[in-house]
Amino acid sequence: MQQFFLRIQRPLRRMRPAQIIVLVFLAIILLGAALLTLPVASESGQPADFLTALFTATSATCVTGLIVVDTGVYWSAFGKTVILIMIQIGGLGFMTIASIFFFALRQKIGLKQRLVLSQAFSMDDMSGIVRFVKNVLLGTLVVEGAGAVVLCLCFWPEFGFLRALKYGVFHSISAFCNAGFDILGDLEAGGSLCRYVADPVVNLTVMLLIVTGGLGFAVWGDVRRNRRFSRLTVYTRLVLLITAGLIFGGAAIFALLEWNNPGTIGNLTPGGKILASLFQSVTLRTAGFTTIDQNALGDVSKAVSDLLMFIGGSSGSTAGGVKTVTIGVVILYAVGTARGQSQVTAFKRAVSPRAVSQAIAIVLLVFALALFGAGFISVCDKVSLENSLYETISALCTVGLTTGITGSLGTASRLLIIIYMFFGRVGIMTISVGFMAANPASERTQYAQTKIMIG
Repeated sequence: MQQFFLRIQRPLRRMRPAQIIVLVFLAIILLGAALLTLPVASESGQPADFLTALFTATSATCVTGLIVVDTGVYWSAFGKTVILIMIQIGGLGFMTIASIFFFALRQKIGLKQRLVLSQAFSMDDMSGIVRFVKNVLLGTLVVEGAGAVVLCLCFWPEFGFLRALKYGVFHSISAFCNAGFDILGDLEAGGSLCRYVADPVVNLTVMLLIVTGGLGFAVWGDVRRNRRFSRLTVYTRLVLLITAGLIFGGAAIFALLEWNNPGTIGNLTPGGKILASLFQSVTLRTAGFTTIDQNALGDVSKAVSDLLMFIGGSSGSTAGGVKTVTIGVVILYAVGTARGQSQVTAFKRAVSPRAVSQAIAIVLLVFALALFGAGFISVCDKVSLENSLYETISALCTVGLTTGITGSLGTASRLLIIIYMFFGRVGIMTISVGFMAANPASERTQYAQTKIMIG
């Protein structure tokens, strides 16, 4: 076994951590797609076409949730197991899962592995990374286990113990990893968790799992160590404040806009409307579950949904998007510039100019890609630009929500969505941490400044 690990590590030693992450994710997707094309993976016993398998494998590994065939109906128990494993690997990262084998075999985690782990969790410091990973694995087991137990108890009266246990485990992992895959196969009720739109236990459990996974593992550790808000790091305080503002602010907006819309929450009780609005606001943070018809949302509600999907969760978490603190830094920069300030500050601490420039670059890049993809799909598949933008943001920010157009997309659009899901899971991270690093040689050349007109 030791020789096996040495053979795996040898070709990786010359690669940068960002390159390793990209290649490993790609390998997992291709392996998963190959497994899903096997006849045993489909319920009918007929092999799935490769594009369908590739789309599903990419969506699962990149914890997105967009699907072209219903997961609960189309895939067999083997196929669902493959999807669940890819979701767990995609949510925690390959090196985090691989660390289990290192710990079990008492193998030392080398410098290269520590670099990959620190980059996977968006951490600048490698000190304590092994202990951090152990805490992540233990915390994940506890949270997903607790969620599985609660959901199993909710499903038990309706499905019996064995099916309830299967549903509980699958949906707990899917929710914590912000994947949005479901295996209920409840198409008559609208799919996903639409049947449970008014069930407070199911809704609150799934929401807690989504939020816990989307806060970020570093935030977990900081809150566990310090507990008092004033002692938390600036990053953790920003994450908590922005997350709370987005969740409750988004819920209030959806309740206000959709209160009388019979296609979404209009026919629910007042309590059900508040619960559905809160769930909608939470699931848009890249989770992908839904309890209401996304296509029935009003135009303004769809625009708000686009914004929340675009922001997503926090760095080093199971969520996607441009990340909460990234948007927070951009807003602080804009407000500070408008007030004539030359420095971005938060909680009496200065944010480095490098971090500000990275945040602006990420936001602009993702926004440009989303617009390009929306235009591409709208032209190729004759879909409204509004729904196309919803789809591309959902893919690029690994959300998984759709207005119902995913299954009807042509080959070119599906390939674009596959690329966007892959880029959303590994591209934004590697650009923000790895590929944005300047070339030291080019930095030696300094050019004379010039004047340009702004505004």
